[in-house]
Amino acid sequence: MKFAEATAVEQVDSHTYTADFKDGWTIGTVPHGGYVTSCFQSVVRKHFDTTLKKQKQPHTITLHLDFLRRTQLGLATFKVKDVKLGRQTSVIHVTLSQDDREEAVGYFTNSNLETEEGASFPTGWVINPPPPSADVSKLDADGDELWGERKEWPFSDFRKASTKVRTWFPRKGQHSPAIVDQWLCLKEPNDRFTNESLGFVADVFPQILETYTLGVDSYSIEFEKKYSQDEQRRLMKGSAKMWYPTLLLNLDVKKALPSEGVRFLFVRLQAKMIKNGRYDLELIVKDAEGDLVALSHHVVLAVSAERNTSARRKVETSSTKL
Repeated sequence: MKFAEATAVEQVDSHTYTADFKDGWTIGTVPHGGYVTSCFQSVVRKHFDTTLKKQKQPHTITLHLDFLRRTQLGLATFKVKDVKLGRQTSVIHVTLSQDDREEAVGYFTNSNLETEEGASFPTGWVINPPPPSADVSKLDADGDELWGERKEWPFSDFRKASTKVRTWFPRKGQHSPAIVDQWLCLKEPNDRFTNESLGFVADVFPQILETYTLGVDSYSIEFEKKYSQDEQRRLMKGSAKMWYPTLLLNLDVKKALPSEGVRFLFVRLQAKMIKNGRYDLELIVKDAEGDLVALSHHVVLAVSAERNTSARRKVETSSTKL
């Protein structure tokens, strides 16, 4: 199933949309946060293509999502409120509900990235420390000298969403335990990343905390070469006891990807503080031409995996997903 099909939405009325959260795009029993974010993005795109078509603002340039409760597979309803409709930008508020529970809420600012104009100056900014250079044309055949494909991630049976992408990591390892550099593409043949995929792109990455708890980068190319899947499971026994739910996710989109999409994107992930079961993540997304595509910031918790798979309480009116 292509990504656009998995994140497809239906319009019920001018301000109501539905989606069907698919199995396989999950972490444990919970739909993957980036997948859910991209479903939000699909809702917003359809809203501006239909109800707000006259605005001529098809591109989400910023979004802020708060994940209130864990979502679940199946039907999801999105309610849209037009907050501010402007000449250059417009803001809408979107609420995701399942079984009469509000599970995620967000604000989205839309504009038209293809007609934007105004003050523009080069800043000289670069990613520091710099990632290894990559010959993207050689990634498919795993022929790049500096980047190698990781065939399967740890705990992929629990983190099913990780099986939807192919990823390449530096052959010589990451700069530090708190930094992850990766190239990725969708695993479905001929599938491409579009702007509506960026929420997913900004939320598919190795779990930094596991590098600290294990004392080794279990996502590295060398780790996969050295140990079989059974050996990896024995070495990492106990690490899957953690779940890392996103509390909030911000996305700042800098570039409109082609309508047909792009095959490969680069992501730099970095954590600045990990303390008391809560940590930050900063993500930088670039395309194969080296252009900055998006910036993202997350606030994440580290909790027991049982919080992911446990039965819901009957009354959740004021309770959070955690």
